Amino acid sequence: MSLTKNGIVTIMGAGCGDYDLITLRGKKVLEQCEVVVYDSLIDSRLLELVPITAEKICVGKRCGRHSETQENINALLVSKAREGKIVVRLKGGDPFVFGRGGEEIAELQRNNIRYDIIPGISSSIAVPELAGIPVTHRKVSRSFHVITGHTADDFSQERMRSYAKLDGTLVFLMGLSNLGRIAEELIRSGMDGNTPAAVISAGASTKQKAVRAELNRIADEVQRQQVRMPAVIVIGETAGYDFSPTVSRPLWGVTVTVTGTRRFSHKLSDALEKMGAEIQRLEHLDVVEYKSNAALDRALKNLSEYSIIVLTSINGAEIFFKKLFGLKTDIRTLSHIRFAVIGSGTAEVLERHGIFPDLIPDKFTSERLAEQLCGYVRENERVLILRAEKGSRILNELLDKNNITYDDIKTYDVQSKGTDMAQTDIIGDYITFASSSGVKAFFDSGLSIPDHVRIICIGDITAETLRRYHVNDFRISETSNIDGIIRTIIMEEENEKIQKAQIE
Repeated sequence: MSLTKNGIVTIMGAGCGDYDLITLRGKKVLEQCEVVVYDSLIDSRLLELVPITAEKICVGKRCGRHSETQENINALLVSKAREGKIVVRLKGGDPFVFGRGGEEIAELQRNNIRYDIIPGISSSIAVPELAGIPVTHRKVSRSFHVITGHTADDFSQERMRSYAKLDGTLVFLMGLSNLGRIAEELIRSGMDGNTPAAVISAGASTKQKAVRAELNRIADEVQRQQVRMPAVIVIGETAGYDFSPTVSRPLWGVTVTVTGTRRFSHKLSDALEKMGAEIQRLEHLDVVEYKSNAALDRALKNLSEYSIIVLTSINGAEIFFKKLFGLKTDIRTLSHIRFAVIGSGTAEVLERHGIFPDLIPDKFTSERLAEQLCGYVRENERVLILRAEKGSRILNELLDKNNITYDDIKTYDVQSKGTDMAQTDIIGDYITFASSSGVKAFFDSGLSIPDHVRIICIGDITAETLRRYHVNDFRISETSNIDGIIRTIIMEEENEKIQKAQIE
């Protein structure tokens, strides 16, 4: 069979733990693939890199069913390649460290399928490292040995005797359920029971938990602390070190469910992750631009009638410039116009187009924008407001009260995607809402918020909608933007620490 008639399969390591440990090369290939065949242990956020049109096939038992046999996976890769597809076989860690990547490549070779290989960061090195344990250290351990602890064959007396005699660090993968036997057999084979040992659960992620003890006590300590799989076992003198990172992240170990549109949730998620938080994204809203908008077209063709343009959101600002471009409107026609925006995010959109807003309220809320705008508009000036269908009415009310002439044009709506979210489990410590539409779509879909999850929302309009759904326990961010949400969560965490300290 000719190689050129088939597609190509990339055997790719996803790295371990959090999604951002994937390589740049791996990221680029994922963004171009047509089929991804993935394991259950990968961070699900990696699938967001894959094109929307790509076929996503899970072959892991944590996807609600038993894992596929290796033979079926091999056949699947061959079949998809024969369809002429660009296929990624996405495997946790590195594909050649107990990843059976060699077996898959052998099958591709037998079927004349082109393939490529992209390494991944192996949990055997990275997980201990991020827990502060070096697998090698000068004069202490000049080698390390990666061992599978998965099956009974791995614990023969001959093997355990050879392991016990090794000078380097022992790293066991997939061995948590056999930890007691591993420790017992190593000690029986001559290893000192006081040898340092460690077990790291959910390594390289915000849920990481490290348990340390001597070899003769490690199994009992792991059971006492209820350590769960997946976990990496480290045995040897280097397990006694603690070189844990000392850079502090204020939201380390905090989990946040982020709701909203894809763009907003990604932006907020990225900012929260930089603070150390773990994220669950619930992208249940779509921004629906009004394609046929005669009122907007008419306003943009008669810009000379306006002195001030008010933009109350990032979406509204982007639609404004998109429409200008579509109408082939020269940017110089805006030279007489002053711009008022609700906050820094909207201001950034203008700045990207070489325009710096004239008015940004000192507090990023609709009410404060309206108050300052009323004192900013001169006599006989006309204002153009461009915003969402369900935007706050407070701007209109204050402009009317101050006898200011304006045109209020809706350029888009924020609507529910209509996807079935009823089976979604809301996890973690916080959930965020950035709009009234988001609250409505959330509760109308049948979702509920567990009692222990704290609610953070943007603005009084969103807060009022929460109350309409009989939710009264929430916090409103000080400013109606991403920074405001993050500051509110950090403040909540700091207050909780103070309360705990007072109790203790």
